[in-house]
Amino acid sequence: MTTATGTTAPTGAVGAAHTRVEGLAKVTGAARYAGDIPYTELAHGWLVLSTIARGRIGSVESAPVLAMPGVLAVLHHGNAPRVDGDYTGPLGPPDPILQVFQHDRVPFAGWPVALVVAETPEQAREAAEALVVHYDEEPHDVAFHAGNPRSYTPEGPQAETSKGDLDAELAASAVAVDAEYTTPEEHHNPMEPHAAMARWDSGRLEVVDTNQGSKFVADELAKLFSLDPASVRVRSEHVGGAFGAKGTRPHQVLAVMAATALHRPVRVVMTRRQMFSLIGYRSPTAQRVRLGADADGRLRALDHAADCRTSTVYEFIERSADYGRSMYDADAHHTVNRVVPLDVPTPTWMRAPGEAPGSFALESALDELAEKCGIDPIALRARNEPDAGPVSGLPFSSRNLLACFEEGARRFGWADRDPRPGLRREGRWLVGTGTASATFPVLVAPSTAAVTAEADGTFTVRITAADVGTGARTALTQIAADALEVAPERIRMKIADSDFGPAMIAGGSMGTRSWGWAVTAAACELREQLALGGAIPPQGITVRSDTTKDLATLTAKERYSFGAQFAEVAVDVTSGEVRVRRMLGVFAAGRIINPLTARSQLIGGMIWGLSMALHEEAVRDEASGGLVGADLAGYHIAANADVPLIEADWVDDPDADDPVGIKGIGEIGIVGAAAAIANAVWHATGVRHRDLPIRPDRVLLAGTTAGAEPAYGEVETPGVEGASGVEGAPGAEGASGGDRDA
Repeated sequence: MTTATGTTAPTGAVGAAHTRVEGLAKVTGAARYAGDIPYTELAHGWLVLSTIARGRIGSVESAPVLAMPGVLAVLHHGNAPRVDGDYTGPLGPPDPILQVFQHDRVPFAGWPVALVVAETPEQAREAAEALVVHYDEEPHDVAFHAGNPRSYTPEGPQAETSKGDLDAELAASAVAVDAEYTTPEEHHNPMEPHAAMARWDSGRLEVVDTNQGSKFVADELAKLFSLDPASVRVRSEHVGGAFGAKGTRPHQVLAVMAATALHRPVRVVMTRRQMFSLIGYRSPTAQRVRLGADADGRLRALDHAADCRTSTVYEFIERSADYGRSMYDADAHHTVNRVVPLDVPTPTWMRAPGEAPGSFALESALDELAEKCGIDPIALRARNEPDAGPVSGLPFSSRNLLACFEEGARRFGWADRDPRPGLRREGRWLVGTGTASATFPVLVAPSTAAVTAEADGTFTVRITAADVGTGARTALTQIAADALEVAPERIRMKIADSDFGPAMIAGGSMGTRSWGWAVTAAACELREQLALGGAIPPQGITVRSDTTKDLATLTAKERYSFGAQFAEVAVDVTSGEVRVRRMLGVFAAGRIINPLTARSQLIGGMIWGLSMALHEEAVRDEASGGLVGADLAGYHIAANADVPLIEADWVDDPDADDPVGIKGIGEIGIVGAAAAIANAVWHATGVRHRDLPIRPDRVLLAGTTAGAEPAYGEVETPGVEGASGVEGAPGAEGASGGDRDA
């Protein structure tokens, strides 16, 4: 097309690799985060958390602390402003932890009991650590396990699904699997800690925050403090990671409380240890999977029951059993999610909530079924491909899972795999390969966007999107450029300001799909206006979109992204160490907007799946109710030396129901990764691991008790460098199976 400036614009921005538009600002330090921005007369708040797991606050000895240098205030339940917690937000009633300092109850260890505000962060911290709080302690219960008598099935149609006669089909099955799987409590501490600054400016509340949805946070703060929504502005330009943790949290509420009480800006930044209590986490799960099949592997029965943990004050469900509802067909199909309320912090959304732990259980069970049937694991999955939603009966918008397996198997060399376990040995290392499916729902939510044609020939896009490190800002720039038929360099992308209007949060892998839809709608209408000709006035020409009506016309379908995960592991028979040597993920996730950032997202998810399989495990002390080692030193994650060569790619997967063809990739990368690794460990050793993480002690114990000789007998290692000559063995060149990005 010919633009208002009279030049012919290039097209094809979508689908091209594009470096991040804010990349230079980030690598030079020009990008400022919520905890970095200076303000005149800024005061600093420091949280004080409960040291008991259940009881009441007896007293807060604030007088000695108020006398300390620089201390301005000590807020607690006895003097804090009142807030309104009786409302329903986009996700239902608010977590009571947002009604901070409203009563003297303590429902779990790490509950906020006071905020010390001082002139400097150092003064606030010193005073907070000196504050004495007396409690009336009560007995608590934090022990989560399968069969807990407090377990119940939540209300609502999504908690349980059922079709067919499960007992009859299980009884008629020639082959059956009945196994229990567990995953531990896991935490998603992003590199940037939670931070919020609040101040009043000409009667308007301004909050600079790190979050996944500025409009979402602004609306919740308005409801909590009974304010006109138009009088609250929340901005969050740069976010250093989120993963589901950065919604509305106590630090934002407390910053507003303190700013209101002191009539000056106040910033509250959480410490790493505080984040382990206050930002949520993934609940531990106890899952039972029962599968029944004919001798050829065709499923007659699929039963997946999953228990998770929640707090006593707010019901959050880790919906692990949801995973199988879209994946495999069976004559009888039953899934149920149950919860166990305990005296613990409330869990929350964590990358691929439900699907990550659910895929570990069901994909491991499918591998066990393949073993019993004597069928290749990929062939078994292909044999149980559904023509429509296994539970809903709805058609799929697209389903290219088998294409992912076909391409992945070719690239991984699956055809050369000997299916028998425990046979491949290289020195003291047992080597095996495994695979698993992956899926994540494709969702979309109403959003608004504004696109302005500026007089200088550039275009400004305003949308309350959030770039939490995914590259969304860059993807939206490319989408806008394509819709306007101009070069990406002519797009100015402004995001993360609640004043830009309602938009979906960065969550559920639907941020870019929802925002891209709104940007496309506004940009296309603007392009049509510009095609009529005429000069652009100094204030520009602006078109605003709202996708609410468009989304209401979507037909009912099963909409999912899919993927195939492959892993090769080496297991040290002397130490029990499991070393992942290589991983490959092939995904069907709609149209890929930016291959550069998309591949980064998928690989990041796969690395997290590796970490989930082998490392991550938060241990809760039953005596105190708190976590053991609530920091990044005590909570073990996969480090660079643990991460091998990882490849991620995709197959063509158009989605005709989306104007840009997006499905979403933020979460599917972690789904199935832990199961693929666990299945590879079985292939290497002949021993199943149904409890994550697969620690060295568990490997050694399982090898001894399962009688896996000769796999775990004394071996004589050849005298070669690295004690095995195996890529990925300690001391071998590369130390992880090839070159890695640093």
